Amino acid sequence: MLNYPGKMVQFINTLSLTPTVNDWLVNSRHPRILHVFDQVCNLLNEHRDVLLIVTQQIGNGPFNLVVEKDILFSNHLNIESLIFIRADQLQLGDLIINTANAEPWSPRPNWKMLHAKREDIKNQLIALPVTNYELPMPAQLLSTFSASIATVDLSSSLIATRKLAGLGIGLTPSGDDFILGAIYAAWIIHPFETARLLAEEITNIAAPLTTSLSAAWLRSAGRGEAGILWHQFFEALISHDPIQIKKTTDKILTIGETSGADALAGFIGSFVAWYKVDH
Repeated sequence: MLNYPGKMVQFINTLSLTPTVNDWLVNSRHPRILHVFDQVCNLLNEHRDVLLIVTQQIGNGPFNLVVEKDILFSNHLNIESLIFIRADQLQLGDLIINTANAEPWSPRPNWKMLHAKREDIKNQLIALPVTNYELPMPAQLLSTFSASIATVDLSSSLIATRKLAGLGIGLTPSGDDFILGAIYAAWIIHPFETARLLAEEITNIAAPLTTSLSAAWLRSAGRGEAGILWHQFFEALISHDPIQIKKTTDKILTIGETSGADALAGFIGSFVAWYKVDH
C-alpha cells in the first residue's frame, strides 16, 4: 500500500475476468458506481453496460471481475467514489485493481453437450423438492410463459415476457429472474439455433423494461452465458450425484433474497412444461 495525500491506496490483483469485462474496460469513458455491497461493487458506464467487481466468495460470472483479496468494498467505496480506467488498471476510490495477469473465464456452458443429456437432466429435476416453489405472481402467466418456452411458441413467449419483465421488486425483480431461469432451460431443451432465437428475442424485449443490473443478466442469458453457480449446477445434474445436486441447488437458492429461487423456478418450470408436452 502507498500513502497518498489524505488517504491510503491499496493495490489488488485480479484473479479472473470475461471477454465482456475486457470490452467494458476498453469502451468505458464515464463509468459510475451503481451499488456497493460488502462483497460486490456494481459499476455502470455511459452505454448502460454493467460490470461487477466481486470477491472470490461470489466468484465468476458473465460480467464479473474477480479480485484476489477478501475485501469489504463497503469499507472503501460509496456511490460518489471516483473511477479511473488506465491500461491494465482500474482505480475505484482508494482501491487500485490490476487486471494485467487475470485468467480469462468463459461464461458459456457447453449447451450442445447439455442438450444431448436433456432427458437425464429432466429426470433429475423432476425429483427435486424445490419443484413446489411458488412465486408471488399470477400462476397462469408463469405457466403460459413456461409452456411457450417448451413448445417454441415465440409469439406467446414475447407476450408473456412483456408482462413478466420488471415484475416484482429489488435489483433483479422476480419476473426477470423467472425469465432468466427459463432461458437457461431453453438452451438445454432445444437445439442450439432454436434456443438462440428464443433467447435473443425474449431478452431483447425484456431488457429495456427492467433495471440496469437485471437487464445485464438477461442480456448475458440471451448470449448463452451463466454464472459459476449455474455451471456447477449443470455439471451436478449430469453427474447423477444426489449430494452434488443438493449442494449446488442450495447454493443457487442463496442468491439474493429470492433471486436464485425465482430463477430456479423458471428453469424447472420450463423443463416440467417440456416433460408434459413430451408425454
